[in-house]
Amino acid sequence: MSPRPNPLLKCLPSTPTGPHLAKLAPADTGGGAAKGVAEGVPPAVHPDQQAGDGRFAIAWLTISAPRGAVPTATSVCACGRNRFAAGHRKALALIEDHTCHRDHCPLRTHQEGAAV
Repeated sequence: MSPRPNPLLKCLPSTPTGPHLAKLAPADTGGGAAKGVAEGVPPAVHPDQQAGDGRFAIAWLTISAPRGAVPTATSVCACGRNRFAAGHRKALALIEDHTCHRDHCPLRTHQEGAAV
């Protein structure tokens, strides 16, 4: 038995054969939110408005140890330090080195005579 055409389907309009000018979008009247923006959602990402206590991160230690794979560690600091280690022993050594750097980083140590 051969498949029958579905009578509920409509025919598509014919495609144009020549170049045509695009239609201009309607002018924005300036009222309401931009089209496509959900109601109550800000149109742009704003910095966190919460008042902090003045602390911020300057050093990051990233450890990846997937099951059955070689563990890796990365130590990055805002002072310019950027270290990487692969392998169990080397990753453990970098973790210890990162902890030591955290105590001796020039961005964290207070200068002599400076107010704390």
